[in-house]
Amino acid sequence: MKKTIFIAAVIVLGGLLCGMFEAIHPFGVPVSVDMDEYILTRAPVDRSAPNVVTSMVFDYRGFDTLGEAAVLFTALTSIASLFRDGGKKE
Repeated sequence: MKKTIFIAAVIVLGGLLCGMFEAIHPFGVPVSVDMDEYILTRAPVDRSAPNVVTSMVFDYRGFDTLGEAAVLFTALTSIASLFRDGGKKE
């Protein structure tokens, strides 16, 4: 009985896995979204940035970039405080 349930579960899960592989977007084929064209045409004009990547990182995603910088600064100061000598001489 347990072996039959196990075999049925493997067949069902295998079928689901094969179905998911069929639904995956093909590798190497770019996906086009309406927002892509808007950003590519309007980013240099709206943000006065020399290229699109700069405008995305510093203008459109500025708060996210600021948060990442805060996390890196916190990690750096934490590691520096762990490895400092402390000024105690014996």
